[in-house]
Amino acid sequence: MSKIAEPWVRLLLGLMAAFSVAVTVLMFGFMVTLGLPLITEGTFFNMFTGPWQPGQGAYGIAPMIAGTAAIAGLGMAVSFPVSLGCAALISVLGRGWLPILLHRLVRFMTGIPTVVYGFAGIFLLVPLVREWAGRGSGLCILSAGLLLAVLIAPTMILFFTDSFATVPQTYLRAADALGASPVQKLIHVFIPCAWPGLVNGVVLAMGRAVGDTLIALMIAGNATAMPGALTEPARTLTAHIALVVAADFDSLEFRTLFACGIILYLCTTLMVVLTRGIGTLAERRP
Repeated sequence: MSKIAEPWVRLLLGLMAAFSVAVTVLMFGFMVTLGLPLITEGTFFNMFTGPWQPGQGAYGIAPMIAGTAAIAGLGMAVSFPVSLGCAALISVLGRGWLPILLHRLVRFMTGIPTVVYGFAGIFLLVPLVREWAGRGSGLCILSAGLLLAVLIAPTMILFFTDSFATVPQTYLRAADALGASPVQKLIHVFIPCAWPGLVNGVVLAMGRAVGDTLIALMIAGNATAMPGALTEPARTLTAHIALVVAADFDSLEFRTLFACGIILYLCTTLMVVLTRGIGTLAERRP
């Protein structure tokens, strides 16, 4: 029975894989087709440098690209060292009940809806940033970046702890035989052996940071001007897509949304390619 069913199972799995690939390609083709007038009219590449002023006929998305890079970059810069430290405490440095409790807390945080983080940020983080800055509403890049760091931290922590768990026990016993301290084992054994998993965690967390919508929509301030400081409001590409409503589906304003989608799609594709490449490189490592 198993020999008879095996070809059908392979066929079914192949069809499912082909369907997934087809849906992905069709989605990209859909965005390219609707954004084609921007390319044929020669305005697609001008959008990367111009401002967003629909009333004056300017539909540049450069401020949104800069806002996305600033918020995602700040979130990663804050979240990475915290996540690496938490993972090290869970897997290497912690003793007793603390690593178990911390690991369970991190797993619980992955199930919290993003909108809950947003509401908490509005009532807790935004007032603190407003008082610290001494000006503005507190809805700015700094607030969104800090809250985004909290959002993506559980993803990196879980990836890091899983990577640390794959370190061969023979290496650890050899380090113990040489009298290495836990910190020395972390620096000279765990991190060098688990670097592919660490990089994968960073790449996937970066993809989530770039693709997040609610945090930027609720906390960043959604200003369409080019941000000049961390305490100024900004708008990301995802928030821009969610906010812009065009009644005329043939307008240039509506077409720019698909240009934003193409950029996000290419960023996601780059993240996936990097992850696959790192995995292949790790497998070839002696």
